[in-house]
Amino acid sequence: MLRNYFKIAFRNLWRHRGFSALNISGLAIGMAAGFLILLYVGFELSYDTMHAKGDRIYRVVSDIKTPSENIEANKPAWAVAPHLQKEFPEIESEVRIKNWPMLVRRENLKFKEQNVVGMDSSFFNMFEFKLLQGNAHQALKDPFSVVLSQTLSRKYFGDENPVGKTLKLTEKGYVANVTGVMEYIPENSSIKADMLVSLTTITQNLEKGIDDQWLNYDPSAYILLKKGADPDKLQAKFPAFLQRNNGTEMEKSKVVITLGLEPFRDVYLRSDRGGPVTGSISNIYIFSVIGLFILLIASINFINLSTARSVERAREVGIRKVVGAGKNQLGFQFIGESVILCLIAFVLATMLTALALPYFNTLAGKTVSTGIFSNPENIGYLFLISVGIGVLAGIYPAIVLSSFRPKSVLKGRFSAGKKGIFLRKGLVIAQFSISIALIIGTIIIYNQMQFMRDQNLGFNKDQMLVLQSNADDSQKALTETISALPGVKSTALGSSVPGAENNAAYSEIENKNGDLQVANLDLYFVNEDYIPEFGLKVIAGRAFSRDFATDSTQAMVVNEKTVQILGYTKPQDAIGARFKQWGREGQIIGVVKDFHFKSLQQNIRPLTIRLEPKETTMIAVKISPKDVSKTVAAIKETWQSFVPSEPFDYYFLDEFFDRQYRAEERFGKLFLNFAGLAIFISCLGLLGLASYSTIQRRREIGIRKIIGASVPGIVNLLSKEFIILVGIAFLIASPLAWYGMHKWLQDFAYRIDIEWWIFALAGVSAMGIALVTVSFQAIKAAIANPVNSLRTE
Repeated sequence: MLRNYFKIAFRNLWRHRGFSALNISGLAIGMAAGFLILLYVGFELSYDTMHAKGDRIYRVVSDIKTPSENIEANKPAWAVAPHLQKEFPEIESEVRIKNWPMLVRRENLKFKEQNVVGMDSSFFNMFEFKLLQGNAHQALKDPFSVVLSQTLSRKYFGDENPVGKTLKLTEKGYVANVTGVMEYIPENSSIKADMLVSLTTITQNLEKGIDDQWLNYDPSAYILLKKGADPDKLQAKFPAFLQRNNGTEMEKSKVVITLGLEPFRDVYLRSDRGGPVTGSISNIYIFSVIGLFILLIASINFINLSTARSVERAREVGIRKVVGAGKNQLGFQFIGESVILCLIAFVLATMLTALALPYFNTLAGKTVSTGIFSNPENIGYLFLISVGIGVLAGIYPAIVLSSFRPKSVLKGRFSAGKKGIFLRKGLVIAQFSISIALIIGTIIIYNQMQFMRDQNLGFNKDQMLVLQSNADDSQKALTETISALPGVKSTALGSSVPGAENNAAYSEIENKNGDLQVANLDLYFVNEDYIPEFGLKVIAGRAFSRDFATDSTQAMVVNEKTVQILGYTKPQDAIGARFKQWGREGQIIGVVKDFHFKSLQQNIRPLTIRLEPKETTMIAVKISPKDVSKTVAAIKETWQSFVPSEPFDYYFLDEFFDRQYRAEERFGKLFLNFAGLAIFISCLGLLGLASYSTIQRRREIGIRKIIGASVPGIVNLLSKEFIILVGIAFLIASPLAWYGMHKWLQDFAYRIDIEWWIFALAGVSAMGIALVTVSFQAIKAAIANPVNSLRTE
């Protein structure tokens, strides 16, 4: 009996192979897309879960309240972490992590390594990063000790064992001992490094006494609590701790500092304070919903197509019942056939996933999975889902068709009930509600990305080449020589450029009441050419000038935001205001128009600019758009003649600034791809219902043609009800899509408005897609020979 079921099932599949291929491919594509999203979501949620002590690790954060603002910092002062461990026995260990890009040399090899970090010696005790060579407990204990990644070990030492050998660090050539080689850091780690340098290099040598600085915020800090320690109770002790150690200094500086703890495993996805590597829990929610939607759409599509096809088998059911087939046997046959289809789709889905995975990894910007079998349980989930869909899709024809009387069916009087029609129409409305919501989301995400790319940033970033240099005696001569090269329009020096990290300085500036107002302000050190080269607009006072000798000792330029926090109503009112900042005193000589020196995801912050050429470490070179490669080659040759000991590294500012939006762009591309798949699968579902409706009304169509109905008239008749379904779906989808996208846009400080035309465009697009899909089947029915439709009457 079972063999007979399989034979009939495969015979029906082959007889209607076009229809079967459509049905199977739609479900396979949906399951493959759902599988990829499952891999992505699972990967994002797995960040930092490889550490056995992760549930006891917390990041120490700070709220810094000044008279003018409240800063939510993702790190404490230098002194906080070591003093916490000394004073609180519930803390097992502490680790500070400082980003420290530097020049690294060995013999003739020299590279500017960007992914270098300073670490406390307890790093390997707290985090589960293994050493392939070296002693983890001693590797970062002594000053000038370094641990290399496998990649850097091969880069500088080839196949040699590097432990015990030396490297030269920074431009000053400090000799460092290699004490270990670290195992590859997993992709799903928020802590990433190619080289670890002992933090004692700084605290005991380069900047002695920094461990006792309470207002110098630089390294991130993590603490490991002892088993059973309560983080909330510990955090409640922090105010008294700060008062004991830093109360006098806080009172003198008019600063109130509050320390907090964030669970380490929540930092990547759930912290809004940022970090070296961050994700977005809202994006995870969105992709999870999209994945469920795609699976739902694929399931609905499969059920609709299976139902449409099953109606044609009513006479087969009647004959089987006449020759003795029972209701249970018929039900088992329909469910079995449906499950077989789904299992074929399951096999195709795994193959599609394997083929699409490399492209998906590229689109996501990270290795989400090395292969579909890297997480075998996901294959099991997909298998169970496919069987479940098969059972659900087979239940309707199994129950409905097997319950009809053979006499009625064989006479051609079979017709589906209203409940079945309402069910299928309801499923199509659900499909297109999801599809329209995704269309609206796609339009909004695209426009937000375009808005960020086209936004007037307030500075000139085009054709700007940036070099990382040293603030030494050769810098001035190097800059002047580069300025004279053909193709170079101008040069400027700065401690930072828009989009890069910059200093934050404890400052006292005279406010509108004449008081020195305390604030922690962003700070740029520049030379006289910086403001004009970047096209910063001076709206009050003047920029720095070589005609005023005091500009380098007593002058400051601020942005509009600084003027606002000081309480001045007009920029001109701030000119002449006194300031004290990092050992300098003087007056504000100018105000520049606000410009976006940070990402558009952040509001513009107060910025101070001082003329300090000796503190600048970047050369900004404005070049001509003609013969760019020739100009860059000439700059490289000049660089090597002045600083042969350092590699020539550069980047273009426009590309560098746009890197800040890569995560959002990847999100947008992923969203667009999956939205397109969902819409495509929805069209297959609509095609299924159109096919079913056409089969049900083929005799009506034949009669209408005989009495003179035109092809356009019949197409309109068959299409009208589907347009109504899409209209209902539009009414359901619009408010849901608005709510979801409104929440998503809140992550951007500068964002578009959700306007009415977005919904209109989505509605028209959905209508157009539906018309094209339905018209194919409607035209096919309208041009058919009516004799074929009426021959059984």
